[in-house]
Amino acid sequence: MPNENSRLLLEIDAAIREINRRHINPAISALTLSDLNPVIEMVARARASYLQALFEIATKSNGELPGKEAVARLHALRMRYEELVKGMQALETAVEREYLDVRKR
Repeated sequence: MPNENSRLLLEIDAAIREINRRHINPAISALTLSDLNPVIEMVARARASYLQALFEIATKSNGELPGKEAVARLHALRMRYEELVKGMQALETAVEREYLDVRKR
């Protein structure tokens, strides 16, 4: 029984890889690190904006809790940052699992 389970899990993994590659690879050209730099830069800028806003709120709060507007702005910046991070992680996973082609510089 365990051998059959292991075999099935391997087949599932192969099917996932093949199906994802079939859909993702044609949508995105073969990648190099320089192709990924704009995405990496974008995520870094979003992180910087989020952290900068946090420090600005803390600096201007004079020991008080921030108001609703400040929290709403921070929330929006965090949502943007987290979404971009998740996108970058999905891209890394696609490269790691060979859903995308990678080329030398």
